[in-house]
Amino acid sequence: MFEIFQYTFVVRGLVAGLIIGVIAPLVGIFLVLRRYSLIADTLAHVSLAGVAIGLLTGLNPLLTALGASALSSLAIERLRNSKKIYGETALSIFLSGSLALAVVLIGLSHGFNVDLFSYLFGSILTVRPQDIFIMILLALIIGILFILFFRELIYLSFDEDSAKVSGIPASIFNSAFILLSAATIAISIPIIGVLLISALLVLPVITALQFRRSFAYTLLYAEIISLSSIMVGIIGSFYLNIPSGGFIVLVMLAIFIVTFLIKKPKSRLMSW
Repeated sequence: MFEIFQYTFVVRGLVAGLIIGVIAPLVGIFLVLRRYSLIADTLAHVSLAGVAIGLLTGLNPLLTALGASALSSLAIERLRNSKKIYGETALSIFLSGSLALAVVLIGLSHGFNVDLFSYLFGSILTVRPQDIFIMILLALIIGILFILFFRELIYLSFDEDSAKVSGIPASIFNSAFILLSAATIAISIPIIGVLLISALLVLPVITALQFRRSFAYTLLYAEIISLSSIMVGIIGSFYLNIPSGGFIVLVMLAIFIVTFLIKKPKSRLMSW
């Protein structure tokens, strides 16, 4: 089994997976608590347009996806705060618009190719050496900001109105949070793929919530589920020769189903 580590592209994939596995639950737990899960899908489709721009222009797709998702996240937050458009409507506009743009750009680049397919569904082959440095840098920034403003984010997640009254600048923190979400989604693309990113952010957190423990324990369980699923998924995808993203999500889904059945309330079990 250890011969897998002889391949540099696998090692890069594992390193990238570890980075993503740590960062994703940090962002995901706040997305779930704030009922922002749909924004992960929206920014993922925006990132697809960014990837298409990168492949069309010859730029690093990870950087173009990061730029596209960051700009769109700020625009979404601005629309949400304007009160002129409901939050769900703003997400729908950006989701459909970015997907349409991605389709047009893909058409201009003469359709699907191996690279684009890998970015859609995830593949350790798409992780480049420069991507690792970008991931490490962004992960450090995201991790440091979450540590520094952890209490404020919790307060805003559970009671935004009270947080505003207490003097927390909600608009600034919300904009910063959505930028961090966009960055997390962008750096996750090479491993998990554009179409499966929301599962990476949401499934470990939902599974951890089944244990009904404190916030700290929920985050810890989500981290363990995320890291173990990514490691199993990457190694399994190498030996089975399948896209890493799909296999990672299947592992996460299997863990969720088992946890859900085990933690089912006794009253419900008695009715079966």
